[in-house]
Amino acid sequence: MSLAVAGEEHEESGGRLKAIIFGGLDGILTSFAIIAGAHGANLGPVPMLALGISNVLADALSMGAGEFLSSRSYNSYVLKEREREMWELKNHPEGEIAEMVQLFVARGMSRVDAEVVIERMAKYEEFFVDIMMKEELSLPVPSEEDTLESLKDGIAMFLAFALFGMLPLACYILAGMLAPSLDVTSLFSVACVATAISLFALGAFKARFHDKRYLYAGVETVLLGGACAAVSYFVGRAVSQFAGFEQLEFVIQYEQQPTVL
Repeated sequence: MSLAVAGEEHEESGGRLKAIIFGGLDGILTSFAIIAGAHGANLGPVPMLALGISNVLADALSMGAGEFLSSRSYNSYVLKEREREMWELKNHPEGEIAEMVQLFVARGMSRVDAEVVIERMAKYEEFFVDIMMKEELSLPVPSEEDTLESLKDGIAMFLAFALFGMLPLACYILAGMLAPSLDVTSLFSVACVATAISLFALGAFKARFHDKRYLYAGVETVLLGGACAAVSYFVGRAVSQFAGFEQLEFVIQYEQQPTVL
C-alpha cells in the first residue's frame, strides 16, 4: 500500500528577508543621514559624496562580516552545548532522562506516557541529544549547511546595504549631471524624494512576507527614515552654526589684537 505524502507550500524567497531588509534600511538611512547632515552643515557636494560613498562601502563590509561572524559564533556555541549534553547523557543517562520526562509532563503528557516516549527516544543517542537541545535548551542544532547559510546571509547583508545605500548618492550625482544648473538645495530635494521612494519600496517588500499591508508598511518605513534624517540634518546644522560662531568670535578677537612691529 502506497502512502501519499501531502505536499506543503512554503515561501522560500523570504529566507534571507531579515538580512535584506535590515541591510537595505541601514544602508539607505546611513547614506541619507550623511547627505542630510552634510547639507545641514553647509558642506559642498564633493565632501558630501566622499563621506557618503566611503562610509556606505565600509559599513556594508562591516555589516556583512558581522552577520557572518555572529552566526558562526552562535553555531559554535550551540555545538559546544551539544557536546556537553552528549557527555552528560553518556555519563549520567538517568538524570537526563528524568529531566526530559519532567519536561514532557509539565507540557501536559501523563508521566506513564512520558516515560515510555523518553525511554524509547533515549535508545538513539544522537537523535535524543538533538531533542534535548531543542526542548530543554531551546537551541536547535545547526547542520553543516548552516555555515554556508551564514555566509550567504553575510553576502546578502553586504549587497543589500551597499546597493540600497548607494541609491540616494547615485540620485544626487545623477541629478547634478543631468541638470548642472541645480543648486545644492535642489540636489538635496532630489535625494530626499529618491530616498522616500526607496524606503517605501523596501517597506512594501517587507509586507509581502508578513501581513500584506503594503501601503501601511511603506508609509511606516518612510516615516522612520524621515525621523532619522531629520535628526541628522538638525544636528549637522546646529554643529555648523556653533562652529561658525566660535570661528567668527576667534577671528574678531584676532583682528582686534594690536600689531607688534
